Amino acid sequence: MAGRGKSSSDIRTEIAIVGGGLAGGLIALALRKRHPDMQVMLIEGQDVLGGNHRWSWFDSDLDASGTELLAPFRKAEWQGYDVHFPAYSRKLPSHYRSLTSEDFDAALRRELGQNAIHTGRTVSALDVQGVTLNDGRRISARTVIDCRGPGPSEHLTGGWQVFMGRITRTDRPHGVEKPIIMDASVDQHGAYRFVYVLPLGANDLFVEDTYYQDSPVLDRNALSGRLDRYHIRNDWHGEILGGETGILPVITGGDFAAFQQENRTFGVSCAGAKGGFVHPLTSYTLPFAVETALAIAEEAELPGEQLAALMETRARRHWAKTNFYRRLGAMLFGAAKPGERYRVFERFYRLDETLIERFYAGKSRFSDKARVLIGKPPVPVTKAIGALTGKGAPLVAQKETIG
Repeated sequence: MAGRGKSSSDIRTEIAIVGGGLAGGLIALALRKRHPDMQVMLIEGQDVLGGNHRWSWFDSDLDASGTELLAPFRKAEWQGYDVHFPAYSRKLPSHYRSLTSEDFDAALRRELGQNAIHTGRTVSALDVQGVTLNDGRRISARTVIDCRGPGPSEHLTGGWQVFMGRITRTDRPHGVEKPIIMDASVDQHGAYRFVYVLPLGANDLFVEDTYYQDSPVLDRNALSGRLDRYHIRNDWHGEILGGETGILPVITGGDFAAFQQENRTFGVSCAGAKGGFVHPLTSYTLPFAVETALAIAEEAELPGEQLAALMETRARRHWAKTNFYRRLGAMLFGAAKPGERYRVFERFYRLDETLIERFYAGKSRFSDKARVLIGKPPVPVTKAIGALTGKGAPLVAQKETIG
């Protein structure tokens, strides 16, 4: 398939990255570190990079090269975290980190320089030879990488992770010393619900209300009220500084080849969620975004078409590698009653902490998988079998539906 030709007015670069979220920003950074003289353009439709997000991860999610890639970013860090369930609470020793989109944007602007970053630029089309902006300007490139999020897909099945987060500056020290990764001791409200708490400072808290639910409905009034009550229950009062909401797919199955075809543009590499590089059950993206960025930097001198083919192969391997997590997700949504889904995680968090870390990193060993599955199952066996053999619900809802 031929791309459009060049004109004398084209802007030219070696690599054009479309989408300045986590995946695109990390690719640009990895390229700058590995190939400091390579011309790279990072193109983002919004005025800031990274949107309005927070990304968190365990130290063990990344190897030494991944940790080095993230070194320029200002991060919150803690040694250890807590989980709470109706039957028990537990303290775990893992080192945990968190990065905000504001710090992501600031570090990338410092590391890449303004010549490489082009925010507020909406892309109308892209192809193997470059990118066309909404204002008609053309950016010609040897390699084009599409890091924009995918649209709803009838080729994937699953459920939804719906959340609302809030940052509060309390009027007195809140007393929370370590993150609470899951507080599932709360009312479930017809889904697997847990509250996530990060102490960002002596008086600053990030609190997020999260639901694994069958539909993508985000009821802002209901979630805001529940956050209010959670703060009151813990005697946290103060000024709300900001917040975020989101609806993420929890992938339980589907036809990945058809998904790739749906998102394919000839000769254009796909990365991030558009390429399928996510944890299908937790919706984590950071460890996979880091791995992908380093892999692209390693092969950045390949022609664009060859890099695109390499990335598709890499994505298919990732899909095969994460099948175990999709099967667990299928059982979570298909076999457990919505209000009792917490029992699956309640049982999981009794296991060895290194197994838990490998699970979140998408690096579960065969022995880990066996350990997760053996013993008394938290869901009925007959329903689990039915969930694994069923087709599941297509992930075709709009990005956000307000209830």
